[in-house]
Amino acid sequence: MGRAAELLGVTPGFLRGLDAAKLFVPQRSAGGHRRYSRYQLRLAQRARDLVDQGTALEAACRIIILEDQLAEAKRINTRLQRRIDTAEQD
Repeated sequence: MGRAAELLGVTPGFLRGLDAAKLFVPQRSAGGHRRYSRYQLRLAQRARDLVDQGTALEAACRIIILEDQLAEAKRINTRLQRRIDTAEQD
């Protein structure tokens, strides 16, 4: 956790707050240390950016979750539209 906090320029408490807000759940090493994926670090950076702009931590996490859900919905929509387009061509 210390290394991740250092990379992002945040405190370990900030990362614990993201965990408590359910933005993501880091994996644990055999020794019990938190291990973050690159994707989780990107989410943490996005949260930090929002907090730096004055957004409350809980609200920042909710925004990020909604942004992620919207992106997934757009991917699904694109995939389904391609299927429709392919079916119409047949």
